Amino acid sequence: MSGAENGKLSVDRDLIAHLTELRKRLIVAAVWFVLALAAGLYVSPRLLHFVKTHLGSVKVEWSVFSLSDGLAVYMKCALMVGLLLSLPVFVYQLWAFARPGMTESEAKATLMYVPLSVLLFASGVLFGYLVALPMMIAFMIKLNRSIGAQEVYGIQHYVSFLVSFLLPMGIAFEMPLVLLLLTRIGLLTPGKLKQVRKFAYVGLAVLGSLISPPDFVSHLSVTLPLILLFEISAFVSIRYFRRREKRGLKPALP
Repeated sequence: MSGAENGKLSVDRDLIAHLTELRKRLIVAAVWFVLALAAGLYVSPRLLHFVKTHLGSVKVEWSVFSLSDGLAVYMKCALMVGLLLSLPVFVYQLWAFARPGMTESEAKATLMYVPLSVLLFASGVLFGYLVALPMMIAFMIKLNRSIGAQEVYGIQHYVSFLVSFLLPMGIAFEMPLVLLLLTRIGLLTPGKLKQVRKFAYVGLAVLGSLISPPDFVSHLSVTLPLILLFEISAFVSIRYFRRREKRGLKPALP
């Protein structure tokens, strides 16, 4: 057998091994998602009741405008719970699949991102739910009553509003990991961070004004935590850069 044929067989075996490993990881992720979805189906009624009755001091009544509204919201809630519970497992399985191609230090560094990303996302959702969202809903209710509108909240629209409001908050709280990743690959340095700081402040102020009621106190209640989060992220990024610089390590990308 020629060397070319041996090389082709070796490539084929490597490809089959990679596909087998990928299949195993996908099966584990799929089984976990089914279990998480079952848990979501179990807790959805309690979770929806909790959201309806424990959103700060805001009390609203939900209405359904079709026979399928309740079922649609129930399934949507179960799906969201299933995805959130599965997210750490999905990320870990992706890391485990890519692990053979990493060095030991790269594997340890990237593994840290799995729990941190979930923790930061959950922190953003909790901040939005406990702080920003009650202010927003209370303001909207007050505005609706000021124009004499009768309040009838469709459950589908209400839950969709909650998801569309809380999801960006969770993503915004991923800022520390984003800056750390940009620093690691060499796209962000302390000098560049100082240059963009003022633009970041303006952007965060605009974001805070968009997701909070139009009054000064509400703006500050949302914008200041975002700016503080940016400063914490910048501090972590700069310290990480200095530490790599002292150790003589180069960025992951040229």
